[in-house]
Amino acid sequence: MSQIDAGKAAEGIGTDIPSRLPQRSMRRQQLAEFWYYFSVNKGAVIGLVVFAAIILVALLAPVIAPHDPAIQDRGALLLPPFWQEGGRAAYLLGTDAVGRDLLSRLIYGSRYSLFVGVVVVSLAVSTGIVLGLLAGYVGGWVDTMIMRIMDVILAFPSLLLALVLVAILGPGLGNAMIAIALVLQPHFVRLTRAAVLAEKNREYVTAARVVGAGPVRLMLVTILPNCLGPLIVQGTLSFSNAILEAAALGFLGMGAQPPTAEWGTMLAEAREFVLRAWWVVTFPGLAILVTVLAINLVGDGLRDALDPKLKRS
Repeated sequence: MSQIDAGKAAEGIGTDIPSRLPQRSMRRQQLAEFWYYFSVNKGAVIGLVVFAAIILVALLAPVIAPHDPAIQDRGALLLPPFWQEGGRAAYLLGTDAVGRDLLSRLIYGSRYSLFVGVVVVSLAVSTGIVLGLLAGYVGGWVDTMIMRIMDVILAFPSLLLALVLVAILGPGLGNAMIAIALVLQPHFVRLTRAAVLAEKNREYVTAARVVGAGPVRLMLVTILPNCLGPLIVQGTLSFSNAILEAAALGFLGMGAQPPTAEWGTMLAEAREFVLRAWWVVTFPGLAILVTVLAINLVGDGLRDALDPKLKRS
């Protein structure tokens, strides 16, 4: 074999199929390493199992919910859970003030909470990455203008700013999601900008620029993939924040509106029955607590697995 052929073989030129095998092996090794560092954190594994169960419950809500969440039984107002005196097996967790099955409403409420988290994080991440890439790569007055706007947003308490925005846009779940996404966006802008500033002067970026890569390709293809670790962790933690903010807005009457089976709205409807019907407040609150805790535990595990500084030997 000539030196040229040997060079081509070493570079993988003309040997596409064999060259893919090491890449697949490397991906498997990376996944195995990721799972090892993730699974070291037992809390993260438990959180992942709980979160997966919540997703499964949300997907199978029409199948596993014993009743329609909107149907009212006027003969079963404020029934306690089945294990208390006066409870019924047909309503395992009791009913609310208008006779709706609490378990069914909790199951369907998981759909709204996960939907809010997915939409809010998608909006915040997409806009935050775009603005962060522009601020970090372009610099100058563009950077200054974007970051000063983000500083103004961060200067307000997140819930207060979300309340103001929903008051301007009008109450409702859609407007609440837009407001929460705007409140969470500055965290992604700052993370992306910091990562771009650290990466844009490295050798691989300079090499891509020399061979003719344009600014858009440099930002999206060359730099962005190396900035995803912190963004994934922040996105996971923002998912739980979005659920909490949506529940808070629903509790204040500015989020999802009755009779929507959303956990925050359920808490708002049950305020006047706290002392005489503990279940109508306790179970929606526990649902929010368990979901947010599970997501935060997963976020901690992702941080351990994706941040080289935190990987344990």
